[in-house]
Amino acid sequence: MPVSLSVVVITFNEEANIARCLQALGTVADEVLVVDSFSSDGTVEICRQHGARVIQNAFAGYVEQKNFATDQATFDYILQLDADEVLTDELRQSIQAVKNNWQHAAYSLARLTNYCGTWVRHGGWYPDRKLRLYDRRLGRWQGLLLHEHYEVNTGQFTGQLMGDILHFSYISIAQHVSQLNKFTSITAQERALKGQTRVTFFHLLLKPLWKFVHGYVFRLGFLDGFAGLSIAVISAWGVFLKFAKLKTGTQNAPTS
Repeated sequence: MPVSLSVVVITFNEEANIARCLQALGTVADEVLVVDSFSSDGTVEICRQHGARVIQNAFAGYVEQKNFATDQATFDYILQLDADEVLTDELRQSIQAVKNNWQHAAYSLARLTNYCGTWVRHGGWYPDRKLRLYDRRLGRWQGLLLHEHYEVNTGQFTGQLMGDILHFSYISIAQHVSQLNKFTSITAQERALKGQTRVTFFHLLLKPLWKFVHGYVFRLGFLDGFAGLSIAVISAWGVFLKFAKLKTGTQNAPTS
């Protein structure tokens, strides 16, 4: 017998993305659950128009919100998506095949990102595999403030699915830079919470330089043209910002 699958999405002001995400689910979802952080735009209305069950819950962090959403799902088998992600035909077929023959605690999916209109296949951005399809009884979302990840219990095994999630990330350089400012504050705060507060010349100059060279040269980011160059430069700048904020004690500054 096929397993029943809950597709779970967390949202906040995602009216520009959520319809595209929900429309691409096809028939893989036996339930669509959206956990919304009290959006002020049309997100909730759009979700309900597409047949999703909507629960509103105050955002306390990515790990907390995703675990909360997982716990609220009707079924034990979960596909967790972000609002700016879309399933391809091949991936839908793979998910349906797994529903008919579930064998692992979780399955990883490849993510192909669209950056300012360009599909990015190099620079370390592809295949960018994430564990997103899982049996919630055999794992949990883990992490601190950012970089949340799904982790299966000790002794459990994971598999891989064919097909990509299409990830519609940044639509402009300005949006990328704005998000970078937010995320570098959060990652600096994470390091402070872990007691990793030492910042040297190595962190401020050499690590950003290595970030650029590694992504643009060794991971072939240059093959993605202007998008690859932009990603490499802004990513290197992000490394500098993270350590500069940590050094000056401004990691807790407003992030919006």
